[in-house]
Parts: sequence; C-alpha cells; structure tokens
Amino acid sequence: MESSGTNSPSWELLLPAAAAPARSRGRQLQEALREAVRSGRLAAGTRLPASRELAADLGVSRGLVTEAYEQLTAEGYLRSGRGAGTWVGDSARAAVRGAARGTRDLAPHQVDALVSFRPGTPDLSLFPRTAWAAAHTAVLNTLEHHALGYPDPRGLPQLRIALAALLTRRRGVVADPERIVVCSGVAQAMTLLGFVLNAAGRHTVGVEDPGSPEHATLFSAAGLRTTLLPLDDEGLAIGPLAASGVRTVQTTPAHHFPSGIGYSAARRAELLEWARSVDGLIVEDDYDGDFRYDRAPVGALQGLDPERVAYTGSVSKSLAPGLRLGWLLAPGWLTDEIVARKRTLDLGHPVIDQATLAAFITGGGYDRRLRRCQRLYRERRDTLLAALAEHFPGTEVSGIAAGLHVIARLPERYGPESGFLRRAERSKVAVRPLSDYGSARPQDGCVRLVLGYAHLAPSEIVRGVRLLAQAN
Repeated sequence: MESSGTNSPSWELLLPAAAAPARSRGRQLQEALREAVRSGRLAAGTRLPASRELAADLGVSRGLVTEAYEQLTAEGYLRSGRGAGTWVGDSARAAVRGAARGTRDLAPHQVDALVSFRPGTPDLSLFPRTAWAAAHTAVLNTLEHHALGYPDPRGLPQLRIALAALLTRRRGVVADPERIVVCSGVAQAMTLLGFVLNAAGRHTVGVEDPGSPEHATLFSAAGLRTTLLPLDDEGLAIGPLAASGVRTVQTTPAHHFPSGIGYSAARRAELLEWARSVDGLIVEDDYDGDFRYDRAPVGALQGLDPERVAYTGSVSKSLAPGLRLGWLLAPGWLTDEIVARKRTLDLGHPVIDQATLAAFITGGGYDRRLRRCQRLYRERRDTLLAALAEHFPGTEVSGIAAGLHVIARLPERYGPESGFLRRAERSKVAVRPLSDYGSARPQDGCVRLVLGYAHLAPSEIVRGVRLLAQAN
C-alpha cells in the first residue's frame, strides 16, 4: 500500500483494533484511525487504501472499513471525492498542532476569562431539569419494548409528528413528518446534505461571508468546495451569487450570523427566484429563529418554496447543545438519499432521547421554556445595551432585536482592533471581533465585537463591560 506523502504509513497500527471483539471492532477501528490522524502517524495528504484492500489486509469486513471512512470524513479527519479515493484531510494539521500545544491553544481571547462574551451559547443553568426528567420518566414507563430496536433513520414517528406541528406553528414551515430527518444537531444535517449533494454531482456550495466558519468546515468534510459570498444590508447579495455559478447556497435569513440583520422580504423573494432559475437549492440554518424581542419572528424561508429550500434547526439554542437533537427538512427530491446516508452513518438517533423530546413538546414544556427564555434574554440584551451606552458612549449596536448576540461598533478612539483585544485579554474578558467571521476588513479603524449575552446574568454583563472600559 502506498501513500501520497513521502513516507508510506504502516497499517499495522490498526491491527489491534481489527482483533477486537466483534461487537466493538467497528468503534475501535474508527478510534484507531482517529488517533493515528491526531498523533500525526497519518499525515495530512496521506492517501488511504481502498476499503476492500484495507479490509482484506486487516481481516475485517469491507463494511467496517467503509463505515469508518465515512464517519471520519463526516468528522473532518478524512476527505474523499468521487473516483479520487480517501485521504487524510488538511484539518489533520490543526489537530496535530493542537495536540502539541495542549492547553496553551485555547480559543482566541478566552484565556482564564472572568467574563466571556463569546457568542452562541444559551444559559445552560436554565435547562428545565424537572420538566425534562418528568418527560423522561413518562417515556420509560410507556415506551413499548419494540420501540427500543433499531429506529427508523428518519427518527421516531411521534417526534417527527411533534416537530412538524411545532415548526408549522412557530416558524411557518411546510412540514411533512415523512420528510423530517432527526439529526445530531445542525452539524449532522449539514454533513448529510453535503454527502448527498456531492454524490449528485453538486461539488460546490456558496456560504455567507461573513458567516459561521462551521458551515464551510462541515461542507468541506463532506467533500464539497466552498465559495464565499458577500452580503449587503438586505441579505445575501444576488449579483455575486449569480456570478459565482454555484447552485447551492447556505443562508441564515431569519437572523444572519454574525451581522444580526434579517433578510428583507425583497431579498428573500430574489433568492428564491435565483434558486428557481438555476435549479438550485437554498440551505436554511434557522439557528435561533424563535428568539425575536421586538415583534413576532419572521417565518422561515422554507415556507415560501419547500422544494427549493432545505430547512435545518435544533434545540442547541432553545434547550442545550449537549442534547445533540436537531432536524433536517429537505425537498422531496433529496429525502430518500438523505435517509439512506443517515442510516449508513449511525443507524438512527437514540430512541429514548427522541421520545423524551417528543413528550416535552407535546406536553407544552417546549413552549413554556421558550417563553421564559425570551423574557430573560430580552432583559439581558437590554442590560448589555445600557452598559455599553454608559461605559462606551457612542457605541452603535446593529442588527435586529433577536437571537443571543449583538454587533457592537465602538467609537474609533478604542481602536485599533489588535490593541483593544490585547487589553481585553489582560482584563480577562473574552470577546470575539467581527473580523473573526469574514474575509472583509472595514477600513474605518473601528472595533466591531460580536457579543454574546444570553448565557450571562445581568450582573455579569455589567461587570464584563465595566472591566473592558477600565482596560481601555
């Protein structure tokens, strides 16, 4: 067996996993490959043997090797392409560097923070433990024995029915339970879409710029190329989109991350018209669509054309990211392929977790949770705006009153950005600049921060802003 690198790896490192008991052999093979990439024994750019060849050498079934390759591709350790084989991905270099640095390689501006304004996390202390435990107990007392077998890869019927009703009512989605696929969060939904689109010959996807870096990472892990597409004040700019030649584009139209704008009605219509004109697909990440504080939330884009929009969402912002519960509602022409790919990845989502969420939704617990969080997060947003006005007078906060973060443009006197971030780190306040999320760099010299607030008590918000001001 040969490698594309300068040295050919020894596949003997996988033999202990191949000799493991049958029931754990697949898991141990995946872990052995994962560790080989992390440790650098399989370097970035190394070509792996064909699944049939490696299976024969290790004395295991080809299905085990194929499953391991697919799982590690989904996780970003490997990359693959039609007719091009399977390779160790470029992200392996970052994994090796991270292992070498250890705890020194913490996220930017997040070392020993007294207060962290990093965005994207709800208040996990508000998780409804009592109500969730009651739903969990009810499920264990009532779930029939046969339901504990291998589940429908789409998800439990009762959860898909509950989600269809919830999404129709709260987000204006056209939701057929037969087309909902329960996933391990939006991350798996994006990965599933990436695999299916790549297999269908759609090898490039457009992503918002600025936008969440995770989208490009997830699509790349599925073998897709990504094209950065700019936004204007109304949403994704249609001119650059049309000129790019892509036929698939990822969007956050209800509340763009990170800029905080909501796509205008005109731009939503133009985006759908573009998709129809090129036989295209819009991937809608409705990551925090339930949280709007000044009016009722704008309905999901998917409701306007269900055959042109693949809709994704999760409970990561509304309940907790650790639950790993999300959903994908795709056009009919993609559903069968997505379900088949979901089956090969994990044989379906954990049954008891699904049944608990279904009971929590149908029993009214989910709506009560959202009402409570909307009230508290609105108060925290107001607290943050008041603290900024007091300690950083002249600060402009942009974006709609929604979600779990704001964009704060500080007056020019607080720049340059690099100096501000150094002072913030010394004051032990963790912040993220808007420049972390996009390729464009404003030339006005002003510091722009993406400030998450939902996970912080009002007193912590005030303290954090005060510490930043004292350091500057």
